[in-house]
Amino acid sequence: MPGPVGFIGLGAMGGPMAQNLLKHGFALVVHDVDPAKAALWRARGARVVDSAADVAAAVERTICMVETTAQAEAVVSGERGVMHTARPGHIVVCMSTIDPFTARRLAERLESRGIAMLDAPVSGGTERAASGELSIIVGGAVETVAACRDLFRAMGANIFHMGGLGQGLAMKLVNNMLVQVNTVAVAEALVLGVKAGLDPQAIYDVVRVSTGTSFAFETRVPRILRRDFSPGGTVDISFKDQELETAFAKQLGVPVLLANVTQQVYQMARAAGLNKEDGSAVVKVLERLAGVKVGGPE
Repeated sequence: MPGPVGFIGLGAMGGPMAQNLLKHGFALVVHDVDPAKAALWRARGARVVDSAADVAAAVERTICMVETTAQAEAVVSGERGVMHTARPGHIVVCMSTIDPFTARRLAERLESRGIAMLDAPVSGGTERAASGELSIIVGGAVETVAACRDLFRAMGANIFHMGGLGQGLAMKLVNNMLVQVNTVAVAEALVLGVKAGLDPQAIYDVVRVSTGTSFAFETRVPRILRRDFSPGGTVDISFKDQELETAFAKQLGVPVLLANVTQQVYQMARAAGLNKEDGSAVVKVLERLAGVKVGGPE
């Protein structure tokens, strides 16, 4: 039986991912900056500790699932970070969507102490996190990936090894860029159609079986029609991801026109106070500008 696993970051994605590890028989040592989560995770059978350093001291593999690059840096190399207590041979699995270049720098610092690292961002949203059907997109050494496949199988249905450290994140940013650009396009199309007098349900029925359909269209439009903006992934997270995408592209010298333009729509939604609503809430910005509303009452 494998030893206990560390898990840092028990939010909307990390919480259900950690729960799936428990379901598959892994003992957990956990930490979250929200102290209110402590009682819940103790009741679930996890050992709750006060810092990332305390997690790493108690386990041989630590998963990090926080929201931002700065938070991941704090978890790994901050004052109470993993690197200060992890022993040689420890593996850090960073499953957060962060800057690939920062991930590589963190990996180098860990490697100097005999600690291995993987970047393993996930795709699938909160629903697939709960069902254990995430896509897990991994970068790192082959032998390190092999040592963590049991964890990945407990949390995901699809495991992709993309190459060296940082390549999992590069792939995740490519995927997210497509979804976020497409979400804004979907919102624009709905608002245009409704302004033209089309029934929004009819727009959905036609497009979903025609050439304009996409994952974003098929998943976002039903939520918009129901006016269900409870977060599967928030406007703030979408904006953060696009900031990563555009910054990454700049460092590589690649023009990404649509990612930059659509990021401003997410920024408009943030300025309108929609930060913690689902990314599909960008439709509200366009509705206000066009003077129409898509779907039923909120």
